[in-house]
Amino acid sequence: MLSEKSRPIIEATLPLVGERLGSITPNFYSRMFAAHPELLDGLFSRANQRNGEQQKALAGSIAAFASALVANPDLIPETMLSRIANKHTSLGITEDQYDIVYKYLFEAIAEELADVITAEIAEAWTEVYWLMANALIKIEKGLYAQQANDKMWTPWKVVEKNPAGTGAMTFVLEPADDTPATVARPGQFVSVKVQLPDGLRQVRQYSLSADVHSTERRVFTTKLDDGGEVSPVLHRTVQVDDVLELSNPYGDVTLDEGDNPVVFATAGIGCTPSASALRSLARQGSSREVMVLHAEKNLEAWALRDQMVNDIEKLDGANLKLWLEEPAEGASTGFMTLQDVELPVDASVYVCGPLPFMKSIRNQAIDAGIPATKIHYEVFGPDLWLASAN
Repeated sequence: MLSEKSRPIIEATLPLVGERLGSITPNFYSRMFAAHPELLDGLFSRANQRNGEQQKALAGSIAAFASALVANPDLIPETMLSRIANKHTSLGITEDQYDIVYKYLFEAIAEELADVITAEIAEAWTEVYWLMANALIKIEKGLYAQQANDKMWTPWKVVEKNPAGTGAMTFVLEPADDTPATVARPGQFVSVKVQLPDGLRQVRQYSLSADVHSTERRVFTTKLDDGGEVSPVLHRTVQVDDVLELSNPYGDVTLDEGDNPVVFATAGIGCTPSASALRSLARQGSSREVMVLHAEKNLEAWALRDQMVNDIEKLDGANLKLWLEEPAEGASTGFMTLQDVELPVDASVYVCGPLPFMKSIRNQAIDAGIPATKIHYEVFGPDLWLASAN
């Protein structure tokens, strides 16, 4: 809990710190990577450092956490921290690395706020940092303990590499050693580590798109992202029989086990977590009411079209509604809207796609009467939505 001593200081300085976080975070990363260049090898994304997304994400998470503490000093924002902790554990973040971050982050704060910072201000923000860090450390220890093994990375052999719609590829992998594998849950993701042409290793998370309950297969579908560094290697370099390093499965946006209705609202490659959930429901012979809402440029671009349509057909309570930018029979033309969609009462809504899409659909679902607590979303890459969606 935030102390009574620190609360008024944080409340008074939050606008100023928030305004300057845009300069604090690049300063921090520059200092940290200068001292610890090894953190860019298989941990931090070089692409997200170049485009500034990681800096924005860190700034957003700090501001969101501090704001939450000011509003409710006795409560920790569990939803936000759980999302961050699952991303951290999928990368292998360790407790000692929080000390490294603290050192260089507060050196950057001291430099960027040199004109206003006092010992009291530094002490208050130190309290905020360690409240956040210690809460994350606790959650992350629990997540690591839930895995079937204590290894961060295990080898998996590519046994299939299949085109999946326009510009996407599905990879099927099997264990390359005898390390016990964790059973995943529908909606979870794994981190995939590849080596780039210059020798640096980089990591990206991908949703498992099928067979999540199997410990003998990992299936994920990726869209080629020329602005990134991992998917080009997967699409253009990795071949069948190659071995990749995968993390254990993580992610807290998973299909609930109740019998209430489920709505999946997705766009583009964001269909992957809902595809795994549909496959799970179909194999269970579920009688739940399921509404699948999906948006694409055209039918050919829909990466998991055959898998999802087949599973929908196996579910008596499932129905599909499509929005396509290019006109096609049986689909609405244009972008997805919930205006004419009658969402089931008491539905759990799962949203995945580009950030503007998710913001729009989340707002429309709330306007339609769905409680915010029943709307779940997954963000891949730096989470820039932390401050506005919690």
